[in-house]
Amino acid sequence: MAELAHSGFLDLGTGSTTCRLAYRHWGPQASVAPTLVLLHEGLGSADLWADFPERLAIATGLGVFAYSRRGYGTSSPYALPWTFNYMHDEATDILPLVLDAIGFREGLLIGASDGSSIATVYAGAIPDARVKGLVLIAPHFIAEDETAAGANAAKVMYEQGDMRLKLARWHANVDTAFYGWNATWTNPAFKRDWDISSYLPKITVPIRILQGANDEYATAEQIRIAERLARGPVEATLLPGIGHSIFREAAGETTALVAAFVPRVLPGP
Repeated sequence: MAELAHSGFLDLGTGSTTCRLAYRHWGPQASVAPTLVLLHEGLGSADLWADFPERLAIATGLGVFAYSRRGYGTSSPYALPWTFNYMHDEATDILPLVLDAIGFREGLLIGASDGSSIATVYAGAIPDARVKGLVLIAPHFIAEDETAAGANAAKVMYEQGDMRLKLARWHANVDTAFYGWNATWTNPAFKRDWDISSYLPKITVPIRILQGANDEYATAEQIRIAERLARGPVEATLLPGIGHSIFREAAGETTALVAAFVPRVLPGP
């Protein structure tokens, strides 16, 4: 396995799972030190984490790895339409390849929004002793009315405002990135049928949840679902005055809360 550079590409898979994924890496190599693996939000990418990964690497002294999923950033295209299972497919088909490719020894999965759903499915579906805990930022276990309303509002901003222009700076296939996510979360059938809460009783590792009190895509019911169903301990913080993009709106506080959680699940020597 080649040493990870600060930025580069992973060439993964065979057949239908073949893809090239852009990545960013900070700190020690995953093969020699615990690593925090970041799973980005529905319109995010490896670069759209901004300075949060570097903050985490400095605060924890651990490796931090972020990658852009198919259809995002400069990673391989992911043809439309996406199925309602696109997050499940990422969790069970692609994320295992990513972890093996970087030489992941142990660490945490840290997801934001869609990334939290992917982390939840992975931890509930795949027995992996390397994953010692989850940090779920603005998670979704079910699709709420607020989720659909937020996605519909985003569609208006994308088609009538400057959102497309802003996102095009970060995504080579900007319409794919947007409509793959948006067409799913605005679909009434998706809201009716999509539910990943059944994975929570299969998760025994500690879960740290961070949610904004002003989240435009979800309510505190997401926290209550995890507290009711997860087998492992759940610690949740509802941040007053903060919306959905917690790690951007409150980067310092988010970093501190995650950094305080890490040693409780990854004790030092």
